[in-house]
Amino acid sequence: MTFKDHFSSQAESYARFRPTYPASLYAWLASRVPARDLVWDCGTGSGQAAVALAGHFAHVIASDPSREQIEHATAHTRVRYFVASAEQPPAEAMGADLVTVAQALHWFDFERFYPALKRVLKTGGLFAAWGYGHLQITLEVDAVVRHYYTDVVGPYWPPDRLHIESGYRSIPFPLMELATPEFEMTARWTLEDLIGYLDSWSATRRYLQAHDVNPLLSLRPTLTEAWGSAPERQVAWPLFLRLGQIK
Repeated sequence: MTFKDHFSSQAESYARFRPTYPASLYAWLASRVPARDLVWDCGTGSGQAAVALAGHFAHVIASDPSREQIEHATAHTRVRYFVASAEQPPAEAMGADLVTVAQALHWFDFERFYPALKRVLKTGGLFAAWGYGHLQITLEVDAVVRHYYTDVVGPYWPPDRLHIESGYRSIPFPLMELATPEFEMTARWTLEDLIGYLDSWSATRRYLQAHDVNPLLSLRPTLTEAWGSAPERQVAWPLFLRLGQIK
C-alpha cells in the first residue's frame, strides 16, 4: 500500500517554514504519562515535535514514510529516525509511554493504524494527536489568506484535509478520551515567512503541478498590500488536541 505523499516535493520548505508548537504542550503531555522512557512520534515530518519531546523523554523514536522528510529532519542525540509508515511502526517503538501525531493523523489509514497503536503503547500509555487550522494575523491579512485557501487552491486540497476543518472530530477515536487544556501556537513572521509557509501547503504544490505556475505569484501584490509596512507581525494558530488511553 502506498502512503499519501503530499510533502516530499517540498520537504525543505516544509522544514523551514512550518510553525513551532508551544513548549507548554510538550511539558503538559510529559506530566500526564506514567513514565518518560520512550515516545513514538509518528508521521514526524521534519522532526519538529520529536526534537521537542527529547527534552522530556529519554528515548524518542520518530518515523515518517517520506524518505525526503527524514533526510531534512533535525538531528538530536535522543532521537532515532526511521522511514516507516504509521500503520507499520518500527520495532523500536514497542512499549512506548506516549505516542504523538502532530498535524498528520488525517493522512493515516485508521483501520490499520489503531491496531498498530494498541500494539505499541504500554499499559497506561497515552496517545496524543493535535493539529491547527487557519492562522490569525490581522483582519486584512486573514481575509486574503482565507480567500487563497478556499477559492484559489481550495479545489487542490486532498479530501483528508476536511478532518483539519473539524478539529479531528470527524476522525474515529477508539480510545478512552481524556480532557485537555487549550493551547495556541505563535510566531513572529515577516511577509516572506508567510509566503514561504503558504508555498509549503500541499494544495499550493498540487496547483503548481496542474497549471505549471505558482498561484502565489498573483497573490503576492494583494497580500503585500494587506500586510502593510510592518517588518514583522504576530501570528497565532489555535491548536486542537485529542488525548486518549487504551480502554
